[in-house]
Amino acid sequence: MEATSELVKQFTDEYCEYLKDESRSSGKAHFISFPTCEMEVREVLREAAILQTVVTVQGARTGIVAGAVPKGGLILNLSRMKGLGEITKAGDQAEITVLPGTLLTEVREKIEPQGWFFPPDPTEASASIGGMVAANASGALTFYYGPTRCWINRLRVVLADGDVISLQRGQVFARGRSFDLTTESGRTICGSLPSYSQPDLKSAAGYFIRENMDMVDLFIGMEGTLGVITEADLRLIPIPKACHGLVIFLPCEAAALKLVRSARGEQVPGVPTVEVRPVAIEFFSCEALDLLRRAKEKYSAFEKIPSLNPRWHTAVYVEYHADKDEEAEQGVMQFMEVAELLGSTEEDTWYATTHRELEPIKAFRHAVPEAVNLLIDERKREWHDITKLGTDMSVPDEYLEAVISMYRKDLAAKGLEFVMFGHIGNNHVHVNIIPRTPEEYELGRSLYINWAREVVRMGGSVSAEHGIGKLKVPLLELMYGSQAVEEMRALKRLFDPHSILNPGNLFPS
Repeated sequence: MEATSELVKQFTDEYCEYLKDESRSSGKAHFISFPTCEMEVREVLREAAILQTVVTVQGARTGIVAGAVPKGGLILNLSRMKGLGEITKAGDQAEITVLPGTLLTEVREKIEPQGWFFPPDPTEASASIGGMVAANASGALTFYYGPTRCWINRLRVVLADGDVISLQRGQVFARGRSFDLTTESGRTICGSLPSYSQPDLKSAAGYFIRENMDMVDLFIGMEGTLGVITEADLRLIPIPKACHGLVIFLPCEAAALKLVRSARGEQVPGVPTVEVRPVAIEFFSCEALDLLRRAKEKYSAFEKIPSLNPRWHTAVYVEYHADKDEEAEQGVMQFMEVAELLGSTEEDTWYATTHRELEPIKAFRHAVPEAVNLLIDERKREWHDITKLGTDMSVPDEYLEAVISMYRKDLAAKGLEFVMFGHIGNNHVHVNIIPRTPEEYELGRSLYINWAREVVRMGGSVSAEHGIGKLKVPLLELMYGSQAVEEMRALKRLFDPHSILNPGNLFPS
């Protein structure tokens, strides 16, 4: 491939930032392109297909599994492909057409002043919409609202040869596991969906597959391996009139886990059930709180976080949305009553009822991974190859206590530094191992693989929200088996016969 037009440029040091994403991994590239419209995407992909040049698709590069890290060839960066249509109302919902380079923050700035809400909430609000769709992004609010997939009404996808598929939700379905799709050029793509079954829990591992599925869902969470998303219609709902947030600090982890189960509406011996369901339930281990205490003393970036009482052991954050303040308050009061029975008091509570009051609480919620990254950056000065090891696994409800116990037992046995935090409402707790030496890094890696095997045995997922990317490729086969992975490869070949798109994502390149 030659850089013969304004669309494709020779890769030089000027573009070296595009060799990385938030995974801290780095790759290589020979060319780079910044298309601004679908026509330009099609032109670049047609040329790449003719010349058999591999293409890595990028958005805002906020992913942490190296999905946007190139492996040679061409970088197709969509960050300049921005655009927001007008909001169209349909009953009590609405819709807006968005181009893939548009950031989540830009969507919110457009829709919220007009009273509309797009619930997907990845930690990085600077994520691009194309990247969110490609990864089926989720976040704290996924507990109630579901991941990005639940909020996509229509997609336009450019295939590896430059042809286009346009899919409107509710119009094209698989017949059992068979499907056929017609491109805009009139070509028909017929095939079979893989035969594997996915766990019925929060998961972003591999292609989304269901019998008789809406075919738009195949392209949500496909990590750029089947096509390039060039347009999406987002489903919007009225912005909640009441939004209350609450952090409860508890005397021990066992009490926190009982509180979580009660908040989810489950029966817990000796504890009443919270009848009003929160939209988010987040967890912070004692190690996470200790790390924040140290970070708050050391870094000015953590000034917004309120002081953490030394006697606070573990924390649970919940958020309630409602049409009226009274309805949200009902959930909060029930939650606080249960927390009091489990050893918490009103002094052990942060409670916010306005967006301004919620700011420091939400800063607290997002501060743990930021503090981990700062600590890792310090240690990399001595050991350049060290990175954090962050799990992203989810398990069925019945295994919540068992999986946390497994993490703690194994980490203690190896003497590794770590924090635990995250989306415990979905049984999705991140363990961030913070190695001090290369030897500890290798110990952590071996633990990660062992945990993945055990999580799969429990019926869980090796990736609940971050996807597989390039860093977790071995875990995909561990979860589904070699036959299922080959069936996924066969599905990819239907849309990308020469494996041009995003080499190394999902499968070994």
